[in-house]
Amino acid sequence: MPFDPDYIRLVLSQNFEDAKAQLLTPLMTIHSAHLVMLAEQGIVSRADAVAIRDGLASVSLDDVKCAAYDGRCEDLFFFVERLIVDACGADKAGRLHTARSRNDIDMTMYRMQQREMILRVLESVARLRGVLIDLAGRHVDTVFAAHTHTQPAQVSTVAHYLLAVVEQLERDAVRLEAAYASTNRNPLGACAITGTGFPIDRQRTTELLGFDATTGNTYGSIATVDYLLESVSAVAVLLAGTGRVLQDFLLWCTAEVGYLHLADGFVQSSSIMPQKRNPVALEHARSLASKALGQAGAILLTVHNTPFGDIVDTEDDLQPLVASMFNDATRAVTLMAAAMATAEFNRERMAERARLGWITVTELADTLTREHQVPFKKGHAVAAKFVTESASRPKEPANALLREITREVLGRPIEYDQARLAEVLSPEYFVRIRSTPGGPAPSETVKAVAQSRECLARDEAWMRTRVQKLRGAEELLKAAAAGL
Repeated sequence: MPFDPDYIRLVLSQNFEDAKAQLLTPLMTIHSAHLVMLAEQGIVSRADAVAIRDGLASVSLDDVKCAAYDGRCEDLFFFVERLIVDACGADKAGRLHTARSRNDIDMTMYRMQQREMILRVLESVARLRGVLIDLAGRHVDTVFAAHTHTQPAQVSTVAHYLLAVVEQLERDAVRLEAAYASTNRNPLGACAITGTGFPIDRQRTTELLGFDATTGNTYGSIATVDYLLESVSAVAVLLAGTGRVLQDFLLWCTAEVGYLHLADGFVQSSSIMPQKRNPVALEHARSLASKALGQAGAILLTVHNTPFGDIVDTEDDLQPLVASMFNDATRAVTLMAAAMATAEFNRERMAERARLGWITVTELADTLTREHQVPFKKGHAVAAKFVTESASRPKEPANALLREITREVLGRPIEYDQARLAEVLSPEYFVRIRSTPGGPAPSETVKAVAQSRECLARDEAWMRTRVQKLRGAEELLKAAAAGL
């Protein structure tokens, strides 16, 4: 029965194009791995296996990619199957489909594609981490006014800020690595949903396809998509976090703030206003991240309330959205890394702002407590009154004001000379004395930079190992197929 033209135009033709672009290579790899296993298990004779192998080798991927959907087959799988039949005959080609289904083939293709996409996102995260760690290492002494509730709050350093972002990205890497582990399990052999009565070796196809292990329950191998939602959720957390940082960076690029300067290659001017330096690279990164985050939500919504089994909602129509989400996420993070690699912070402007608005006065309260055993609440009251009185009596020497205020609030005067009081209220002292673990003191951020470099090196080694395993599986499969 021929397919309706509208069904062809609206569904099958588009799905065929998507599958050619995303799933053709995994499909052919699965064919080869399954064939090797069938031959080794004696399910298909060696003679037939050789004929099928040669038929597979005769299929030109370039020709398939150029082929137009002709309506004579349902999807890419059947299109390729027809080519294999043409190459080695229906009897031999038909044996390749022993002990498998489009269901487990589809799920295997999706996982093979997804693990590569996870690795690409991880690579972009690693690049951004490296850029930010290098920047942090150069700015351990660069003070600036940190904000809470969008208002100047306390002094920190650029290194302290960037290391907070780096730690967030380190946790993103942990989540993505866990998602990779959940994804890289082999469902081939689950067949339609209940497995098979043939003596297949799922561990062999697992090895040949570069998976870490097989999936378990055959029903779940076809029905579950939690592995997909796990990776999508990990990417969504990454995007939400980087989006917040991008928002800060874009604010810092404004003329009014002026903390951050992007290199010329990452800005654009205006068609009418020649003075403009628009930080468009970071804007594009934010836009791509927002787009990908929206796609992640769409994936969750598409899967929500679907039956727990084989269903098209999680298959042909969903996979292009998954690929687009991963691609846009990778672009956003990679672009952010590229733009920040050559960006410069305005140390002087940041230091100037760090001296405004009394944002170091917390340290005055702390110093009174530390050096004079003043209860912190009373020290806080002294510091608050000191700010008020300084504003109303700007010509009064600061140490004289403090002596008067401490006598009034504490019942005893506390004396500081002008030099010591200026030091206590300086941004540099504020930062330097906050040397508790994770604090902004250069002594701490230097150690944190080194620790983050070590963590990045471990994660990069993890990625190299996974890539080497995948490439090694490709070589193993080639050798096994050649040896049939």
